[in-house]
Amino acid sequence: MNDQRVALVTGAARGLGRSHALALAARGMAVVVDDTGAELDGTGGDPAAAEAVAAEIRAAGGTAVATTADVATHDGAAAAVATALEEFGRLDALVANAGILRDRTFAKMTLEDFDAVVRVHLSAAAYCAKAAWPSLVASGTGRIVVTSSASGLYGQFGQANYAAAKMGLLGLVNVLKQEGARAGIGVNAIAPVAATRMTEPLLPPAALRGLAPELVSPLVAHLVSAECGESGLVLEVGGSRVARVQVVESDLEELPAGDDGIAAVVAKLAGIGTGTPFASSNDALARLLSIAADPR
Repeated sequence: MNDQRVALVTGAARGLGRSHALALAARGMAVVVDDTGAELDGTGGDPAAAEAVAAEIRAAGGTAVATTADVATHDGAAAAVATALEEFGRLDALVANAGILRDRTFAKMTLEDFDAVVRVHLSAAAYCAKAAWPSLVASGTGRIVVTSSASGLYGQFGQANYAAAKMGLLGLVNVLKQEGARAGIGVNAIAPVAATRMTEPLLPPAALRGLAPELVSPLVAHLVSAECGESGLVLEVGGSRVARVQVVESDLEELPAGDDGIAAVVAKLAGIGTGTPFASSNDALARLLSIAADPR
């Protein structure tokens, strides 16, 4: 079998995806460049967009093929993975980067726009991971990197669909890191801040100048490498800076049996300053279960 590691990068024709594809190829990986070439809202398509990036990689001496598979469908995700296996005989890494925007306030957002955004950001990542899973197991050092966002972590006005999808990806990471551990699969998330067509309307021009996508991609290259031993991380990254993001819990407070006093407990918890991180839901629930078993 070919000993060159192979990565599938979705949404790889522009912005962060293109940067990731170029960075992985520059570090010796064979890259499957997947992109439908759609507009920012997911409509239309340009079959030449993915091929342009693959050609750029090959012109620089790297190895790449292009596919226009729509990974927001079951068949499309399977086809993108199949391209890797047909061309290179293996798949070691998935970088789930595909995304669209259809921003509206929740009151004005259609359910069709909600579903479309969730499907491209969250479902497509799951579809690709599912299709790639046997190959990632066979690799022995399989890697998945999904693309979350501060919009999901903290909320962004007008992006209920996008934020729900981006936060949902963290739940996927938390489960897959556990299920993949025995097979050596590492699963991590980035929450990038970069100058792309998605962020240009939202960020001030002065900030955009210091947020090149190329400042994010080296981190992705490390996370998909065989040498990376970390899994389950959420890393906010941009402008040559990176921070870890964690969900934490406060100390437990006694909840009154009656209605009186509940408001005060909730108000106290709303002011939490620090907290304790947990590696899994079992760990997080353990203290509650111990109290339930012995409430004295």
